[in-house]
Amino acid sequence: MSTMTGSRFFAEAMRAYGVSHVFFVPTIITQAMAEMEDMNIRRVTTHGEKAAAYMADGYARASHRPGICLAQNVGAANLAAGLRDASMACSPVIAITGGPEPDSRYRHVYQEVEDFSMFDPVTKFNAQVDKVERLPDFLRQAFRAATTGAPGPVHLRMRGRHGNVLEEEGNFELIVEQQFLQFPAFRPEPELDRVKEAARALTQAQRPVIVAGGGVIASQAELEVIDLAEKLSIPIATSLNGKGTIPDRHPLSVGVVGTYSRWCANRVVAEADLVFFIGSHTGSQVTNNWKIPRPGAPVLQLDIEPMEIGRNYPPKVGLLGDAKVTLRRLIDTVDPMTPGRDWIQRVQQLVREWREETKLLISSDAIPIRPERICKEITEFLPSDAVLVADTGHSGIWTGTLVDLKHSNQRYIRCAGSLGWAFPASLGVKCALRDRPVLCFTGDGGFYYHLAELETAARFGINAVILVNNNHALSQEQRLFNAAYGGKQRGRAHEMWVFKETNLAKVAEAMGCFAIRVERPSELRNALEQAFAAGKPAVVDVVSDIEALYPRAWG
Repeated sequence: MSTMTGSRFFAEAMRAYGVSHVFFVPTIITQAMAEMEDMNIRRVTTHGEKAAAYMADGYARASHRPGICLAQNVGAANLAAGLRDASMACSPVIAITGGPEPDSRYRHVYQEVEDFSMFDPVTKFNAQVDKVERLPDFLRQAFRAATTGAPGPVHLRMRGRHGNVLEEEGNFELIVEQQFLQFPAFRPEPELDRVKEAARALTQAQRPVIVAGGGVIASQAELEVIDLAEKLSIPIATSLNGKGTIPDRHPLSVGVVGTYSRWCANRVVAEADLVFFIGSHTGSQVTNNWKIPRPGAPVLQLDIEPMEIGRNYPPKVGLLGDAKVTLRRLIDTVDPMTPGRDWIQRVQQLVREWREETKLLISSDAIPIRPERICKEITEFLPSDAVLVADTGHSGIWTGTLVDLKHSNQRYIRCAGSLGWAFPASLGVKCALRDRPVLCFTGDGGFYYHLAELETAARFGINAVILVNNNHALSQEQRLFNAAYGGKQRGRAHEMWVFKETNLAKVAEAMGCFAIRVERPSELRNALEQAFAAGKPAVVDVVSDIEALYPRAWG
């Protein structure tokens, strides 16, 4: 036991847990921040609490370690809003905020609003640290909760507007539970009988398909999914969170399924006689609102969380366990076989038809530039160890369906639903993976959310490349407003989804970043090369077609 301030203990704990960056808006636990000065922990001051949460989220997903974000009590509600995406994506973010002193409650103290309960829906563990002596066990519990089971965010509220409770002294013993430095912290084994049942179901199916979800990526079970699929000749579809499980050009790959999808993937899953969900919530997006597969279709489901098994599709067999371990047990149990040559031929025919259908648009030389062409250029340029970070909406659709990941070391990290997430999240990804190329794909609508973080990137030298699909609009809303106006918009309808045309490259340059504006398809490749060679944060501002709309999901 050692006598020290809570601030010193907090800093020592962060170092011991291997934290390399914390993302925050001042002023919060300032003494602890000062204690980190000589600890090789980068303290990244952002221009907003949501951006700090998004950066910590990107850091966590990329590093497989908890990301840390902080805010004083007046910014706590903003930080809670920023945890929404981490919660939906099962990302282990630890949020620290200040909170009220007991003698200030109900007295209209400056900037104080009771917002503790706002963290309940977006965290696995939400606790108040009112005594400095409780700091060690609460920190251990935070890392434990964030990394076990399905990972997720946690929140600790420190007493005092700026977390002043940490300024008090106490007797502390620093106990670091090494198991919880990263996720998955535990790899639970499945029941052997359930494995045998699943093996029988897979080998008896004539038209099986795997749907790989985000749990595959969290478990780092990509190779096991491919090994099982190749052993049994089973095609693989993925959720958006699961994109990258299998290279897109692999003969068993059918692409992303669901609402943001390739129609060939939806067709394959719809025609299957057995769907094997691995690490998937089976939510509305991956199932196109529970139409694919149809209700009542035979499914297997593997998940680390027992409550997820059968939530939306009652399974023939439910497998409770870590994806990597469970799949290895399944691979060792089944005998090699081919479900049926006709099925594989049918699957590959559907994929070929989809690729043939997209050829014209991905090769388009049209001006303004088609987003399909942007995706083609990204596919051809993307380095073999690159990470592609995508926003939601059109950005998720274009990249999820049209960017081919060709190398097993390429990664795809996508927004779970909060528009504007991708840009700050990509900065967190770059902080976690400093030696790897990081490309963010966002639209101008998403980019505007946290534009100020260009200054953060420049100030800290966070050299991610941001490609902005700049069609000066929230163009995904076009169909909705057409419908609202009875088929044809009139009057001032465009005010609700069209922006002023802006040269975002000039904005980025003024904030200290490398920037280049692209107006012709032939300029895209060179612009990407320049951006990655710039040695500073870079923005590639691509002038794209406001009329380009994603195809509606099949099914």
